[in-house]
Amino acid sequence: MSEKTLLRDDLANFLATELDINRFRDYCPNGLQVQGRERVGRVVTGVTASLALLEAAREAGADAVVVHHGFFWRGEDARVIGPKHRRLKLLLSSDINLFAYHLPLDAHPELGNNAQLAKRLGLVAESRFAEQDLGWLGRADASVHTVGDLAAVIERALGRTPLLIGDREQPLGRVGWCTGAAQNAFGEAIAAGASVYLSGEISEQTVHLAHESGAAYLACGHHATERYGVQALGEYLAEKFKLRHQFIDIPNPV
Repeated sequence: MSEKTLLRDDLANFLATELDINRFRDYCPNGLQVQGRERVGRVVTGVTASLALLEAAREAGADAVVVHHGFFWRGEDARVIGPKHRRLKLLLSSDINLFAYHLPLDAHPELGNNAQLAKRLGLVAESRFAEQDLGWLGRADASVHTVGDLAAVIERALGRTPLLIGDREQPLGRVGWCTGAAQNAFGEAIAAGASVYLSGEISEQTVHLAHESGAAYLACGHHATERYGVQALGEYLAEKFKLRHQFIDIPNPV
């Protein structure tokens, strides 16, 4: 495949439409967050715009970095000092564009984190729940009979053992899922009919809700559950526009 380039602003406009960014009430700006060179030929994707990812992207010759977790979160310190200064300095001095898509990338029906996680776990979505329809509800493959079976599928697919709260022998029933830090949607998943819910993180009160409701909870890792949407997005851009794409994973145990 020959490498081509695309105007930065054309890429931004395409992604804004494809990911329907104006539909979401989010905690950060979605789209082009840091402006770099005018044309994009090489795209690096990653989960979070950490300094380690940005340094690796620079070494890879990236014109643009596309992430799920970018900058400028609601309520953060607005000053450009410390780690924020180092990250921005690297991008600006290297003339690299930074694109970030948070909730729009969670929700996309094919390229999103929830869709891509379901693909890897053999889950079939039947409906949505929770605010902005971010939670997904469906069923596992017919060969997965119990909560313990699902935990084993997750361990094989994600390369880490999920924290299971509940009875491993409980029949599976309907499965709710939402990647990342969506433990607060557990109650809404139960109300929607889920007998087991999986997300990335877990909070203290989640354990009590699992025990008292009878619904199982699987904490599978924030980073681990959100590695796949941005990869799928990068591969889609590479195929559609003949760009060069590389996913760089910066390991994170959370």
